[in-house]
Amino acid sequence: MGHRHLFGYKELEDSGIGNVEVVAVCDSQKQNAEFAAKEVKRLLGKTPMVFYDVDDVLNNSEIVAVDVVSQPASHHSIAIPALKAGKHAMVEKPLALTIKACKEIIKAAKSTSTILATTENLRRDPSNRLVKAIVEEGLIGDPYYMVSNELGGDDLFRITPWRHLKNMGAIGLDYGVHMADIFQYYLGKFEQVYGCGLIVEPIRKKPESEVWELESYKTRFQTYPDFVDATGEDSVIGMYKTSSGAMVSMAYISAGRGGREFQRSLHGRWGSIYSPGDRNGKPVVLKLENSVVSGNDIANLLDEFPIDEITEVFFGKGNLTYNLHSQDVDSKLMAIEFYDFASAIINGGTPEVTGEIGMHAVAAILGAYESSLQGRMVTFDEIISEEVTLYQDEINNELGLV
Repeated sequence: MGHRHLFGYKELEDSGIGNVEVVAVCDSQKQNAEFAAKEVKRLLGKTPMVFYDVDDVLNNSEIVAVDVVSQPASHHSIAIPALKAGKHAMVEKPLALTIKACKEIIKAAKSTSTILATTENLRRDPSNRLVKAIVEEGLIGDPYYMVSNELGGDDLFRITPWRHLKNMGAIGLDYGVHMADIFQYYLGKFEQVYGCGLIVEPIRKKPESEVWELESYKTRFQTYPDFVDATGEDSVIGMYKTSSGAMVSMAYISAGRGGREFQRSLHGRWGSIYSPGDRNGKPVVLKLENSVVSGNDIANLLDEFPIDEITEVFFGKGNLTYNLHSQDVDSKLMAIEFYDFASAIINGGTPEVTGEIGMHAVAAILGAYESSLQGRMVTFDEIISEEVTLYQDEINNELGLV
């Protein structure tokens, strides 16, 4: 993720509203750190400080904030000392692998009055801003049901081998939090869940080539094993009751050879919303009793335009759809969240996706896993209070968080 973040910082700097300066890079692996420094120089025209030890970063007074883009299993071990050292922190999703680790990160931020943000970009897509606006303005009435399904895949690595290992942050959690954040963004946090996690493909194999056209990804790809025995979930299924009263049926199955399917829809008394998904620029469709409206035309039904001036900087004024390469969209959405984080630091505000919101998304996925082990529905309060932790106990032991 670190390399992709650099493209986000480049996008922000080129936008004319840049409020972040990348002054240093850090990686315990010297080759990675030096490559990142080279990319900062190439993309941003500046030579950053290079560190191989986090302690050296934290002792440097020029560094105000850190962007944690390591593997999820190490998020807490970097974010907590950074926050305790008085550095603001933006942490990639998932915030951490367990609720205990999430709570320790949040506690560290509160103890030093530092800003903590979870890097969650999909809610910032114009299509998701539009869906949120439709819901808030009541065009479909009070939503009572949401469907969020992404089904189908193969037996290849999902980007990296570690995304199939439970104690490293398997894809069920790593991607599932994206889906959980979307439904909590639309409808409020979950209150109850009944669900499960699955390992559909027990052996994951190295693909023939790296799909991301990034030098760092291609170099890393050469070090991958030919296969891994999966220990972590590649799929998650859950039925959620949200704080708004709506029910959400969610399924993320990153396997299965019978083809791929996507559905994201919200349903209320007066109508239904059909979302195209994320990072594809396709139009949202609103179906009412006697009409069907899509894309930019939906804005005419709203009291206020659904995206703000910052989003318009990157996607164009008045644009709710777009035709862009997925990597360009990725960079733009990250630029928006970087701007948000930096603005919170500069102005003493609160980032849109706080540590707590990031933890709620983690809780939604872990809640499904814990529900399966308990053999019953579990509540949000049980997950956050750590009353049910059977699934997480092994990970907490591994991370030294007992």
